Amino acid sequence: MRVLMFGWEFPPHIAGGLGTACKGIVEGLAHNGVETLFVMPSASGDEDQSCTRIINASDVAVQNVSETVDEFLNKVKFIHVDSNIVPYVDPDEYFEAIEKMKREHSTETTVGFGQKFKFSGKYGANLMEEVSRYAQVGGTIALQHKDEFDIIHAHDWLTYLAGIAAKELTGKPLVVHVHATSYDRGSEDMIDTRVLAIEKRGMQAADKVVAVSELTRNIVINKYGISPDKVVAVHNAVDFSGRENIKVERGVKDKVVTFLGRITFQKGPEYFIDAAAKVLKRTRNVRFVMAGSGDMMNRAIRQVAKLGIADRFHFTGFLRGADVQKMFALSDVYIMPSVSEPFGISPLEAMRSNVPSIISYQSGAAEILKYAFKVDFWDVDAMADDIYALLQYPALSSFAAKQGLDEVNALKWDHATAKLKTIYESLIK
Repeated sequence: MRVLMFGWEFPPHIAGGLGTACKGIVEGLAHNGVETLFVMPSASGDEDQSCTRIINASDVAVQNVSETVDEFLNKVKFIHVDSNIVPYVDPDEYFEAIEKMKREHSTETTVGFGQKFKFSGKYGANLMEEVSRYAQVGGTIALQHKDEFDIIHAHDWLTYLAGIAAKELTGKPLVVHVHATSYDRGSEDMIDTRVLAIEKRGMQAADKVVAVSELTRNIVINKYGISPDKVVAVHNAVDFSGRENIKVERGVKDKVVTFLGRITFQKGPEYFIDAAAKVLKRTRNVRFVMAGSGDMMNRAIRQVAKLGIADRFHFTGFLRGADVQKMFALSDVYIMPSVSEPFGISPLEAMRSNVPSIISYQSGAAEILKYAFKVDFWDVDAMADDIYALLQYPALSSFAAKQGLDEVNALKWDHATAKLKTIYESLIK
């Protein structure tokens, strides 16, 4: 069995969990006898291709355009606004993006026949334009490789239009993989209607919709109106192969409680800060770390200052790669108080580092993690109680760490992708 897979990023150059999940999926599929062609907007050339063949969309000239996608894109108006707002980037990438915006303003949304487009593959100010161009190039790639795949698999809304184009031009079945929805990223009154429209169009066009959790599956059914028979939950996993536990010098005697993720509404940073303040009223031998960046960073800093806990609270900025593992190694407790989390890989990574974890019931990971402590994101009293208990009672902490490690080591991509293979087989006539 062969799959044409559309993604947006792939390790080592990733901004979050989407690229990590894509790598785990292609490796798991390979172990289950499934070959993949992985298409991404901009490949660097240093990606691991031992389990997949990567196609760089920036190297492909447009030859074929899907009528359905073209019609949809013609209804979407892109208006250039001089603004310094850039989503999904860390501080270094932000300043780089601003400098690039000063040098070049691109408002063209189509790629002409025989033309190539140099994708950034980032999440910058022209993201919607890149998504539309990717859809146009995706159709060409699908036709060029029509005899090399049996099914199409598109990851997240960024690639749904490309998946639709590939399906229309080749007639092959389409699976869309929902890693997150617009309803996870912010409150309903703040939803980007353009993204929402693409998500809905992709789910409607798909032959099967794969959701990363039952939580996400219910959102797809109830918010997007997709038939329950069409939506299947396949939980994420974590690949720990080749990863050794890191030893670090802490430098302080205090316990360390860590929040690691984007500092955005979805991740619940304000609830973490409120819980920290409550813990610090009971003990001072603890430090709280918020590792990440995002649009609520300044608000979080002001909240910490207002609560008078700045001497016990640390902001690291965005962390990646080995720095993430060092942060886990320094931590005594990890917490993910997400308001809405489709899955959430970070607590699995923390538990793999022997760090007891507290997660919200409003996360997909809560469906499969028996030995993580669970609270409602808004219940800061319960959150503070769990933090305090894990800090004060070594036997409890040790038990949670040991059981958690055994639990996450059993969550293999091979198992998750075996379910994907079954879904593929059901669609191939």
